[in-house]
Amino acid sequence: MPLNSTRGAGSAKGFGFTVGGWDGQADYLVVAGGGGGGSGLGGGGGAGGYRTSFPGGTKLSLAAGAYPITIGGGGNAGASDGGPGNNGNDSVFSTITSTSGGGARGRPVGPVGPGGSGGGAAGAQTSSGGTGNTPPTSPPQGNPGGAGTPTDYRSGGGGGGAVSAGGVGTPNIYGSAGGSASNSISGAAVNYSGGGGGNGDPGGPPTPSGTGGNGGPGPGGNGLGNTGGGGGGGGPGSPNAGNGGSGIVIIRAPAAAGPRWSVSPGTNTKTTAPNGDVVATFTTPGTFTIT
Repeated sequence: MPLNSTRGAGSAKGFGFTVGGWDGQADYLVVAGGGGGGSGLGGGGGAGGYRTSFPGGTKLSLAAGAYPITIGGGGNAGASDGGPGNNGNDSVFSTITSTSGGGARGRPVGPVGPGGSGGGAAGAQTSSGGTGNTPPTSPPQGNPGGAGTPTDYRSGGGGGGAVSAGGVGTPNIYGSAGGSASNSISGAAVNYSGGGGGNGDPGGPPTPSGTGGNGGPGPGGNGLGNTGGGGGGGGPGSPNAGNGGSGIVIIRAPAAAGPRWSVSPGTNTKTTAPNGDVVATFTTPGTFTIT
């Protein structure tokens, strides 16, 4: 895999010139797959890890070469009544790895999945939500999941999200989903890495596009694909929680970089932002190439 920067590229930049009118600096957004919701009175899945330089963060310095792109899939929901949700999968570009969202807990007592954001705990259990920002990054890639209420099964905790922790369940009320982050690196504002809502009665409310799925008591909603949303927790039944949403990788640089960039396979795209910047978007695993 090409290095994040090389001596040659750094030397050229130091002498005050660039290659092909582009200095190799690029913004990035790397979102991992969200965790699955817990079935049978379960918590909401944690959102996939959210890491970005856009806007105003530290850009990557990229050398010529081929960069493999990994897009994390979402975790499956609990497979049986009371079954825990599965963690999602990591997304990777260059030196940036965003960690999968934590799977939520179903009814049996047990640990809740850590991850980019943590999964929510089940209702009527004493366990806390899963830890977020695991492993730690700076800025943090996510937040912890919420706990359930030990005295009431209709109180699953919400999954953690990019900008806030999952809500703690209260009797007869779902744990709210951790908040998503709005980002316009693609050229339009999109919400990424929202946690899944926990099981409750009457269950989670509708959530904005890009966040995780609704909670129970019926079937939990799925996290939205290519945003890293966590799956919603399910109420009584087997199985009825939501799956986590898949992740995404987006790379952006000034227009001069465009002729040097290519993406594969064809399911991924190279487009132009409203200000003329070139944008490479990966929704499936592939290769980003700089010549």
